[in-house]
Amino acid sequence: MLPMPDEAATLKVERTMPLDMITQAPSAMPLDGVDPRIFGDIPDRLNFNVEFEPTRLSSKKYVINASTGEAVGIVGSSYPNNPHPAFFRRVQAAITDNLGWNDLADAKVKWHTARNGAFGLMDITLPNVRYTVTTKKHQTDVAQRIVALHGVDGLCSNQTYFGAIDFFCTNGCISGDWGKVRKKNTSGFSLDNFIHELNDAKTDFHQHGRQLQTMADRETDLTEVRAILDRIIKHPRKVEKMSTLYLNEASTRGHNMFALHSAFTNYATYADERNGFKLVERKKESDNKAVTMFGREQEVNKWVSDPAWSALVAA
Repeated sequence: MLPMPDEAATLKVERTMPLDMITQAPSAMPLDGVDPRIFGDIPDRLNFNVEFEPTRLSSKKYVINASTGEAVGIVGSSYPNNPHPAFFRRVQAAITDNLGWNDLADAKVKWHTARNGAFGLMDITLPNVRYTVTTKKHQTDVAQRIVALHGVDGLCSNQTYFGAIDFFCTNGCISGDWGKVRKKNTSGFSLDNFIHELNDAKTDFHQHGRQLQTMADRETDLTEVRAILDRIIKHPRKVEKMSTLYLNEASTRGHNMFALHSAFTNYATYADERNGFKLVERKKESDNKAVTMFGREQEVNKWVSDPAWSALVAA
């Protein structure tokens, strides 16, 4: 058993808006079990118990935030009570059971919320688990990334993904089905079974790093890039914007498939003037940015899982 952390150790916490909450754990703190000082506190917007109240339909019930009394959803009568804190702490426990302290030191956690707190996403970066990707023009480190999302309103299944984040531009990516664990939050859902599956879904992060290096070694040009974009994206306006974003990435990374992959992850990471894919937020949907951006990550995941993409990288 590792020694308990020094009680004097403190968290450095940077809080911004509810959709962008970052917690950084202390860099020299040993770990014993799930210590909240490793991953930080669960934000108040997600740290609530769930209660249910009946609706006029016997087959439905309201999901109530017990802290505020606010209804945050309507679910089936057999929907289980699995609040955010229980889910996220158990995911953190599974991570600490599989990784050593050297891997977990300096962990950074970014939280996203949507739908009045009914949706929560925990995005963990492990800077000490990294792989160096080198092109003819550029070198960058990518670090392991673990993403877990959870809903209490029945609109999403509980999911955990493994991926990588590029230190050069802080773009994040989830690749293929690599380390994906998913369970519907239905009456048959078991948190214990879900975590057990997570433990069985260990990811070879360095294998993913080698895949990124293969992309970096595969040189390309704009003509070839436009052809693959037409094949896997299909929407002309989006293809045009992505071509421009690829050229921006290629100016730093060189003309290779890693630059195109970086354009994809830039699209999934930023939603403003930096990449031409500004998110148009309608007033009534302004709380759903986290869901929309994760949808972009899943869109990128689909693109790089396309057989045409794999064939081009291997060519």
